[in-house]
Amino acid sequence: MAKIHPQAHNSSDVPCYLTSRRETFTIWMKSLILNGNGCTVFDANGQVVYRVDNYNSKCSNEVQLMDLKGDVVCTILRKRVKLFLGTWEGYRSIDAEIGKVRKPDFQVRKAFSTLRGEASASKVIVGSDRDQSYECMIESWSKGSSGFKIIDKTGKVIAEVKRKESRSGVALGKDVLTMVVEACVDHSLIMGLVIVNGLISSKM
Repeated sequence: MAKIHPQAHNSSDVPCYLTSRRETFTIWMKSLILNGNGCTVFDANGQVVYRVDNYNSKCSNEVQLMDLKGDVVCTILRKRVKLFLGTWEGYRSIDAEIGKVRKPDFQVRKAFSTLRGEASASKVIVGSDRDQSYECMIESWSKGSSGFKIIDKTGKVIAEVKRKESRSGVALGKDVLTMVVEACVDHSLIMGLVIVNGLISSKM
């Protein structure tokens, strides 16, 4: 597996986690702490690289993505603005005034139905600078499915999550997923969007 190299984010000096080739991760939709709510992410070598520990809380209004050491990589806050009940903001650094004076690094708006209700998509805005921000999409396969894709502004799939299968093709438990992230895509951003999708679908 290629080593993940943290790099400075162009607009806000937030570290990005990039590799020069496609990477595959395993996501267990449980916390390592007493199998509580949250998730644990393993790399191709079986090492824990990210984790979320929500303990007994589900669909929390504030979730923190941490690395193995417990350092916060991303904080996600749920915002309730008028009729928009499903808006989440992600902050990829530690800040005492987070969510108050800082602008979010990304925003996700609640999923809307597509394809006659068989699938749904959530709108993602990355970046707080209007001139440099861009949109992408989280597209779920079907209602009740664990699978979804993250699509950039050009329509290219930059990450895909689906139910993990054994080498013999047998599907594992519904809470065990495979995540494939394309080369030169920020893993911390993708993980932030994966967490938001889990909150939207009440699976975290």
